Amino acid sequence: MGVPAFFRWLSRKYPSIIVNCVEEKAKECNGVKVPIDTSKPNPNEVEFDNLYLDMNGIIHPCTHPEDKPAPKNEDEMMVAIFEYIDRIFNIVRPRRLLYMAIDGVAPRAKMNQQRSRRFRASKEGMEAAEEKQKIRQEILAKGGFLPPEEVKERFDSNCITPGTEFMDNLAKCLRYYIADRLNSDPGWKNLTVILSDASAPGEGEHKIMDYIRRQRAQPNHDPNTHHCLCGADADLIMLGLATHEPNFTIIREEFKPNKPKPCALCNQMGHEVKDCQGLPREKQGKHDQFADTLPISEQEFIFIRLCVLREYLERELTMASLPFTFDFERSVDDWVFMCFFVGNDFLPHLPSLEIREGAIDRLVNIYKNVVHKTGGYLTESGFVNLQRVQMIMLAVGEVEDSIFKKRKDDDDNFKRRQKEKRKRLKRDQPSFIPGGQFSPQALGNRSSPQAISNPRQAAFEMRMHDRQNSTTSASPNTSLTPDGSPSLGGGIKRKSEDSDSEPEPEDNIRLWETGWKQRYYKNKFDVDASDEKFRRKVVQSYVEGLCWVLRYYYQGCASWNWYYPFHYAPFASDFEGIADMPSDFEKGSKPFKPLEQLMGVFPAASGNFLPPTWRKLMTDPESSIIDFYPEDFAIDLNGKKYAWQGVALLPFVDERRLRAALEEVYPDLTPEESRRNSLGGDVLFVGKHHPLCDFIVEQYKTKNAEVVDIPPELCHGIQGKLTLNDNAVLPDQVVQSPVPMLRDLTQNSAVSISFKDPQFAEDFVFKATVLPGAKKPAPVLKPGDWEKTNNDGRPWRPQLGFNRDRKPVHLDQSAFRTLGHTMLRDRGMPGMYPNAVPLGAYGSPYARPLMGGQQQIPKLLSNLRPQESWRGPTPLFQQTPQRTAGAAPLLAWNRMLQSPNQFQPAQYQGLGPMGYPQRPEDRMDRGRQVGKQGPTWCTPPRKG
Repeated sequence: MGVPAFFRWLSRKYPSIIVNCVEEKAKECNGVKVPIDTSKPNPNEVEFDNLYLDMNGIIHPCTHPEDKPAPKNEDEMMVAIFEYIDRIFNIVRPRRLLYMAIDGVAPRAKMNQQRSRRFRASKEGMEAAEEKQKIRQEILAKGGFLPPEEVKERFDSNCITPGTEFMDNLAKCLRYYIADRLNSDPGWKNLTVILSDASAPGEGEHKIMDYIRRQRAQPNHDPNTHHCLCGADADLIMLGLATHEPNFTIIREEFKPNKPKPCALCNQMGHEVKDCQGLPREKQGKHDQFADTLPISEQEFIFIRLCVLREYLERELTMASLPFTFDFERSVDDWVFMCFFVGNDFLPHLPSLEIREGAIDRLVNIYKNVVHKTGGYLTESGFVNLQRVQMIMLAVGEVEDSIFKKRKDDDDNFKRRQKEKRKRLKRDQPSFIPGGQFSPQALGNRSSPQAISNPRQAAFEMRMHDRQNSTTSASPNTSLTPDGSPSLGGGIKRKSEDSDSEPEPEDNIRLWETGWKQRYYKNKFDVDASDEKFRRKVVQSYVEGLCWVLRYYYQGCASWNWYYPFHYAPFASDFEGIADMPSDFEKGSKPFKPLEQLMGVFPAASGNFLPPTWRKLMTDPESSIIDFYPEDFAIDLNGKKYAWQGVALLPFVDERRLRAALEEVYPDLTPEESRRNSLGGDVLFVGKHHPLCDFIVEQYKTKNAEVVDIPPELCHGIQGKLTLNDNAVLPDQVVQSPVPMLRDLTQNSAVSISFKDPQFAEDFVFKATVLPGAKKPAPVLKPGDWEKTNNDGRPWRPQLGFNRDRKPVHLDQSAFRTLGHTMLRDRGMPGMYPNAVPLGAYGSPYARPLMGGQQQIPKLLSNLRPQESWRGPTPLFQQTPQRTAGAAPLLAWNRMLQSPNQFQPAQYQGLGPMGYPQRPEDRMDRGRQVGKQGPTWCTPPRKG
């Protein structure tokens, strides 16, 4: 959700909600990777019933990762997605249900944000390519050194949108993956799997929530089901709270900022493209064996325990002496609603509410002060009481002026501190730093110092450089002309040194000065602030948006056609008289079709994903909708510093004009394109051991074309409608692999069938409350957990696993002796042990090839997981490489690759114990003789 810094704020305010995941690593035996048995108890000491995957949060990092090289082709992308799902499944180990949801066609309110993202990504990609080419030419013109430019096709992430061939192929690959897992993995034995691909309308996380709401309303639903949702969006936290399920956990990647990235021009570390000078790469180590190595490690995962967040909120939101009965569940709904004001995917945030400035805390304090006057709660089961919301917003409006002034003061103070810091760093840095063979070396550098050559010449050059610096710096601030008067250049130089490093964008609104509302409406809306009719129109649209968003979170999509028709939000002080505003939405609205949505969100640069005649509507100057696809557009920073924080001023798509233009090109669709343009549904999979399997197979044998209900006693209480699927996975039928490098499933025993959630009347209201029979989880927080920092003032670190009494892993003396035999200590490479890097993950170029056809030393103590993974690099003996010597093909299940040149793991041989190739002088150590082709052995630990 569009709430920048929400998770950071939440995790700092309520730190005990975070738990580090305990992950069992795959082991190897004689060079063969042994798959993890996920049917065994969860190492996190908690058992989950249902696992929900918001697949778009998996697809994006697997197709265009930021911290490792991207896959070479689409097949490698699919395998990477399979591996990612395997890893999540290994951590969570659900026992009843696995639900995979891919974003389908989104409501119109979301399409505007998708359109802005895709246009912005296309523009930034072209600008980055032009800037890169310009800098390359400048460096080469100056005689710089750059590696030859790689000619490869750029992956357009805009293809991850419903209706494209990529998404259609992804759905086929996931159906194959599910069938294979149901056939081969014991952890999937009794699992029900539901796949909601991109043909099913709705955002992935909201399809998941719709499933949970509808199952909760069934009489056979288990109120103590333990849910786990995988995704990185901040709105998943609000969605989880909105279910009122007592056992709800979110799993996501642990965010690690400022990861090092190589320069896109020279592929060297330590600088960006704009700072590249085209210098040749320095040799790293005696034989350059550490070139281009990065201190990367496998991405860790964390749990967010919403039951603990509910404990925090219960303490914070509890109010005494209320004129009505306090209901914690209703107050949680109000808290979720107030979070919408700081931003979401459907509405811009109010100008006076910034989450970095404590906007949510301010809203909660105002809420607790005003709720005595409101006489009740703001919301009920997803419906808003506008009269009470008006009182909250007007209370915020009373302090808007002071908020803007404080924001300006804080910004000025920050700039002043940064300016003083730059001056201090400039003053304290040495006047001269020698380079070349005399350059300073970082502590713990793995490479040995260069030998000194021609020291006399080097000393002479250093003296001449020092003399030149002393001459130019004799008068640093002024320079004299021949007649002795100060020149103008010195003053300009002084001014340049004192100025800020980056020019500040001009702010024409000046919210901290009197008349800010007048300037805001004039600049942003091009109307006068005295135009009450227009201001009321903006406020009414925003109020409709608040009602629509809350309904979307608690009841489902109220209208597929509604959207907020402005780029900016009104002020809180404008929310007068909103109690009388209507908040109803048209019934019976339908979503766009997939190709229609592509026309609404794609820029012309991504038109290659559309049929030719449809694509022409984006580029033909005579097209009736050519104004929907501007080649360039303005980005209003709106008081922010970076372009990605600004507002893309794109024209809104007129649905009627778009549909009228598409009517002329609809006949040009091929049968395959027409199939991709149709809306689909969910598919349910089970294996042969599942109690529901025989029931489904019987439907196919009798060719029963009617809709049948799922017997809840056969499917963990899950209810819904089943219909035969035309492209079903059936027992004893070959399941063809859509990925050439993976084999077909010739002995399939899984079965699939179309699935539809239980249906309700259009005006049915899902109650936002805890279900009868639900058991409240045992309290987790202790008195010290209420403080922002306990632990005697030391930085707080998250718990490992769900058992807070878990004893940390430690090594005894015999284990250290074993490490002493295995780790080569006299390698003559200072700092190597603490800077050890595990072998790279999928596709990593940093995994070094082995030498001499030797086998890898066995990994010791590979199943240990570090207790303090947030505190610096993990010791090597507690890490497990992901690509190891002699490993089987990439996937955990045994596959024979059809082509030896496609995506095979490197057959690494002869690695030293640190994961690096051995140097010749290291192959004779501690009396161990190693032949050219012989294996490397480690001496067993001595007794005593």
